[in-house]
Amino acid sequence: MISTVTMKWNGKVLELIDQRKLPHVEEYTKCTNSDCVAQAIKNMVVRGAPAIGATAAFGYVLGAMENKKHLTAKKMEEVKLKLAATRPTAVNLFWALERMHSKFLSELTNNPDEILDILNDEAEHIANEDVEVNKRIGIYGQELLPNNATVITHCNAGALATVDYGTAIGVIHTALDHGKKIHAYVDETRPYLQGARLTAWELMKLGVDATLICDNMAGWVMKTRNVDAVIVGADRIAANGDTANKIGTYSLALLAKKHGVKFYVAAPISTIDVDTSDGLKIPIEERPHTEVIEVQGVKIAPKGIKVYNPAFDVTDAELIDAIITERGVLRYPYVESIAKTVGSK
Repeated sequence: MISTVTMKWNGKVLELIDQRKLPHVEEYTKCTNSDCVAQAIKNMVVRGAPAIGATAAFGYVLGAMENKKHLTAKKMEEVKLKLAATRPTAVNLFWALERMHSKFLSELTNNPDEILDILNDEAEHIANEDVEVNKRIGIYGQELLPNNATVITHCNAGALATVDYGTAIGVIHTALDHGKKIHAYVDETRPYLQGARLTAWELMKLGVDATLICDNMAGWVMKTRNVDAVIVGADRIAANGDTANKIGTYSLALLAKKHGVKFYVAAPISTIDVDTSDGLKIPIEERPHTEVIEVQGVKIAPKGIKVYNPAFDVTDAELIDAIITERGVLRYPYVESIAKTVGSK
């Protein structure tokens, strides 16, 4: 059983808070089959690399339930590929599916009921591990923040982007638990407004002194408001430390370097892809053009305008002051620290 704000799982039904409707409506989408889970990931009912990974794991279980009478390697490979095709950038999706599929293949000699129980346990392990991992990231990360720190956040790397607690926002959460005062400037994060809709909502619930800013205000805020750090999450980290995260992250890193502001990435080890040598090899998802020409369904651009809408960008490793993981704080050069901490290809 799993029950958090982000997701609820009772062994048969997966409920996902519809993040498209926050902060105004708190509504859950109920999935009883793998097709529903695939659509929920693709359409951003659920988002955030760790949350996507855990969601896919439960989707895999639902796929096994659908195929109980013909529970074969071929059928489950089809389920895995269907879920994997939803979004290309977040590596946690593929990590979770490979873990689930490997577990399935190792248990093929058992009867279907036993296999389903084993797969359910594995998915719940993935979800529970994520919460504990995030808390350990928070412990390591809060040590990098002084008391009365001023930080800038981007996109949403809080409880909603994970099973619970969060990565980048988890660091802030832990700092609060250690008695520190934090002021956060929250980038709205165009075009999907995850900062304005989700991070602002989460930080207010935590009691953080938060101020919402437009993305193009960040440089001026760094120059005039004594910002100590930018702290972001990640969707995929290459073996050399290049990091894919929500579009706009790269610009923040460049601004931080200019203004002497620390730039931190908080992410679990599962987000590090040692099979991808550098950021140029990370696939970048391009999302529907309507996300740019409309805001909450209201058209803001002239009809017929061309649109480019990459969902992510890649920040060069040398712009990152630290990568905060559940195994400790990694430092540049990341080729060495990642290989030492995670292993190499």
